[in-house]
Amino acid sequence: MPPHAKRSPVWSNGKVRDLISVCGEEAVQSQLRSCCRNYDTVGQISRDMMERGHDRDTLQCRIKVKELQNAYRKAHEANSCCGAAPATCRFHKELDVILGADLTPL
Repeated sequence: MPPHAKRSPVWSNGKVRDLISVCGEEAVQSQLRSCCRNYDTVGQISRDMMERGHDRDTLQCRIKVKELQNAYRKAHEANSCCGAAPATCRFHKELDVILGADLTPL
């Protein structure tokens, strides 16, 4: 890998659960639903993560949230097909509480 390339950080299960917890707060969900440009909201998520002791910047949080949403969406779509084997994703239960049927992107 070239020296200028930056690898994305590894997210431990605890960090991902904290991120899901922060994103699941009603105030955050309300902000995410109310506008289409969510950079400020994701910045707040990043600050909340730092308060919990996790060093993650806004871009890293945004990318991880999008990855989680996409994984959940794919599992949700796969489960809506007749005769398909049940599909799940990592942290499916936690994400289902937040996203449920609302698959509005971040």
